[in-house]
Amino acid sequence: MSTTPSPATDATPRPAAPAPVRSVRSVLRPLILRLHFYAGVLVAPFLLVAATTGLLYAASFQAEKIVYAHELTVPVGDHGLSLSEQVAAARTAHPEGTVSAVRPSPEAGATTRVLLSGVPGVDPDRTLAVFVDPYTAKVRGSLEQYGSTGALPLRTWLDGLHGNLRLGESGRLYSELAASWLWVIAGGGLVLWFGRRRDRRKVRGTSGRRRTLGLHGAVGVWAAVGFVFLSATGLTWSTYAGANIDTLRTSLHQATPSISATTSGDHAGHGGSGTGAGTGQGKKAASQGLDTILAAARAKGLGDPVEIVPPADASSAYVVKQIQRSWPEKQDAVAVDPASGEVVDELRFADYPLLAKLTRWGIDAHTGTLFGLVNQIALMALALSLILLIVWGYRMWWLRGRASAFGRPIPRGAWQHVPPQILVPALAAVAVLGYFVPLLGIPLTVFIAVDVLLGEIAHRRSGRTVAAG
Repeated sequence: MSTTPSPATDATPRPAAPAPVRSVRSVLRPLILRLHFYAGVLVAPFLLVAATTGLLYAASFQAEKIVYAHELTVPVGDHGLSLSEQVAAARTAHPEGTVSAVRPSPEAGATTRVLLSGVPGVDPDRTLAVFVDPYTAKVRGSLEQYGSTGALPLRTWLDGLHGNLRLGESGRLYSELAASWLWVIAGGGLVLWFGRRRDRRKVRGTSGRRRTLGLHGAVGVWAAVGFVFLSATGLTWSTYAGANIDTLRTSLHQATPSISATTSGDHAGHGGSGTGAGTGQGKKAASQGLDTILAAARAKGLGDPVEIVPPADASSAYVVKQIQRSWPEKQDAVAVDPASGEVVDELRFADYPLLAKLTRWGIDAHTGTLFGLVNQIALMALALSLILLIVWGYRMWWLRGRASAFGRPIPRGAWQHVPPQILVPALAAVAVLGYFVPLLGIPLTVFIAVDVLLGEIAHRRSGRTVAAG
């Protein structure tokens, strides 16, 4: 007997429809949103301090010209005196310490700086800059100077405030933490902004959280590239990440080269062999031969501004190096034998390895010297943008709450929806990155651990509540 299948009825169970396939973007967006939210809330105070102090530092270049105009400028005279006479005048006014460098007047109307180290009452990390009129040899004043950029007290103070909150080496951790997270927050914001499916509405005509979100996103998109640049260049000379970057550059043979100041002969007794410390004769000797040394450097194409560093001992040479950090950079250097006046070594910026050049350009752009006033205005604009973004971010956090749910966070568990083939490589990449950038990796690990712990506590509490009900 044959049987025929009975027709399907409404009671017949049907196979479940396959779950919709979620795109990678839709899977990762909640995770990025949560990271962006928490990183913004927790790291924003450090970024706010860095942005505010950075804004002040960028403005200090022009302020310094006004505050120290008497020391920096003089009326243009008919003819300049020899460099030896100018140094002698500085030593007469300030016989203490040692001549560590001389910066001849770089242009008409600018003073010559004679830098003294080991001066009582001056920080060992700084020098005393004596400003001399190159036309009359009159000393215009003296100020403490810090760093190769010639920062005077105002800029030095603001530089310390921005770099370490004037707390020394331990204070540098704050700026490294800010630099380590700035690019993460900026990158996450870009992904969220461009990943929005709905049409982005114009800010005009909106209000409340939507308007704040629009302003936050629009300014963030325009400033994101600058933030990433500031983050990368800031890490270049940070404590921990900077050390790893230096190690990497050295292993790739991309470290910044240095000039050799060693000569072949013994020049004891020559005027150029002393540094001016000790007896009056030694102090006088430090200034002898400077014009000859400078002329030898000029013959090799070293134009202003330059710095002349006296020999460290009897077997060393004078080092004359260009110190212009603005574009085009002048960073060439020569070593000049104090006995013969001949150039015994040359170092050209054009011969630097690529990463060494990029590091130099990056640091100079970060500190506002590479493009002068334009560079400083751009830095101030970026700092102001970051301040506004942080204020808007906290306002959105405030407006996100409803009644007693002020500042409610993004829901947990976003990572559980990420496929293993994406999650595992991502975690590996984060681990490697965290190793090289410790102040990104350590806080992220702590955040994840605390978040998992709080989630587990909340889960157990909800379970007990359901059981009791």
